[in-house]
Amino acid sequence: MKYYIIAGEASGDLHASNLIREIAKKDPQAQFRAWGGELMKAAGATLVKHINELAFMGFSEVIINIRTILANIRFCKKDILQYNPDVVIFVDYPGFNLRIARYCKENQFKTVYYISPTVWAWNKSRIKAIKRDVDKMMVILPFEKAFYDKHSYPVEFVGHPLLDALDLHDGAKPQTDLFKHKHSLPDKAIIALLPGSRKQEISLMLPPMAAAAARFPQYQFVVAGTSAHSPEYYQQFLGKSKIPVLYGQTYPLLQNAYAALVTSGTATLETALIGTPQVVCYKAGFFSYQIAKRLVDLKYISLVNLIMDEQVVTELIQEDLNLPRLQSELEAITLDQKNRRRMIDKYAILREKLGGRGASEKAAEIVVSFANQ
Repeated sequence: MKYYIIAGEASGDLHASNLIREIAKKDPQAQFRAWGGELMKAAGATLVKHINELAFMGFSEVIINIRTILANIRFCKKDILQYNPDVVIFVDYPGFNLRIARYCKENQFKTVYYISPTVWAWNKSRIKAIKRDVDKMMVILPFEKAFYDKHSYPVEFVGHPLLDALDLHDGAKPQTDLFKHKHSLPDKAIIALLPGSRKQEISLMLPPMAAAAARFPQYQFVVAGTSAHSPEYYQQFLGKSKIPVLYGQTYPLLQNAYAALVTSGTATLETALIGTPQVVCYKAGFFSYQIAKRLVDLKYISLVNLIMDEQVVTELIQEDLNLPRLQSELEAITLDQKNRRRMIDKYAILREKLGGRGASEKAAEIVVSFANQ
């Protein structure tokens, strides 16, 4: 079977790569053509476009890059038609993928969506397009199935693929001394900084994170870097602080960190599943934030709080992402042992809600079965 897979962001690259591996186990003759990243390429996919060319954050950035986005859409349509896959798989990235899904449906390609667009958060009218253009929807958050049920659209809840991707070992203690020695870090407790993967995120989130580090000399702050950006790129936002940037070490860094400052997104859930107390940070451009504030209908922005339907982790959004608040909230999860214990206990409940391991395998079984129908 021939599979065409479209992922446009780092988290999609991760989950799509695991899906590719599981599909290959069930379909040894599988061929994969994809929009994605290095993880999908390593899993066996032939890359058409790299995620570094695709990730645009916020309304203003989309408007600025609209010509590139439209050109990518036109190219993708032609490429699918030429490749003639047995099934097209969409992984998150809804602004792009829902447009391609309509084209695929009109041209009688089978369509599967893995990791639902956040129609439950904003622009609920998109449910009409999904019902029209997506043959199979696989969701990874427990409340999403109930949402789609209300709209008379059957979906499959497969569990969250992060539980597989993180390869969690219950009860296993991280070897923090070895981690510090390996990366030439001093013998201080670590505070992990996760400023995001896009340039715009890093430029907005890293400066206040770095400023907070100066208030906590008893800890060492370490940035989780992504290979898409050079050390020089990070350094311009770190100022004179000597905060190291570790590449390709996000999960080990979180496992060995005493606490973390995390940009809102999938990373907040990753941090929770690993079990590291965190403060969630989010800041967007002024116009993008004003538009989003009027469109998004949510009590919380972090996946941790959304899934638990309560404030488990503090969210510092826009103007609240300032030095005094960062200092007080970081103190609350490093000095207050009762507060730390409460957060870690809530994390355990969160993991139970996500349905256990095996999401990638379940999703692959659904895809292969559908492709063979």
